[in-house]
Amino acid sequence: MFREMRRKNQQLPQEECDRILQVATSGVLAVDGDDDYPYAVPLSFAYDDGRLYFHVAKNGHKLDALRRNPKASFCIIEQDKVVPEKFTTYFRSVIAFGFVSIIDDDAEKRHGLDLLADKYSPGESAESREKEISSLSNALYVLVMDIEHMTGKEAKELAAVRKQK
Repeated sequence: MFREMRRKNQQLPQEECDRILQVATSGVLAVDGDDDYPYAVPLSFAYDDGRLYFHVAKNGHKLDALRRNPKASFCIIEQDKVVPEKFTTYFRSVIAFGFVSIIDDDAEKRHGLDLLADKYSPGESAESREKEISSLSNALYVLVMDIEHMTGKEAKELAAVRKQK
């Protein structure tokens, strides 16, 4: 169903893809947009146990698109160093494919919000976190992408360094 990576020598191991998803702070969600145009939007996210979590407003282009077609991809670029003298970039990225749904269960929604708070506001007090989540929880949805397929890729120069280790 999913294509194999053409340049397998540049493919990242699964553990490295997982690490990148843990540390990266943003990515681009691509969905089937209006009038057959793709719609890609940058989002903050959290990753846990093969799932990506996002928080979104309760209406808008993303939700309309996902209600029509829950299939999506999410792309993260961890590194993109331009190397002008070599006419290239030293990149490292991950792309995940899966189905996105709105979380209906309150406990699972809270889990997603806690993951996002842990990632983006790690030093905040429990009281501050609770106040923020309580004030916003009813005004937003938490989406989850169940990852069906994921690959990572890096520049051949980075792959060569990895293989030397």
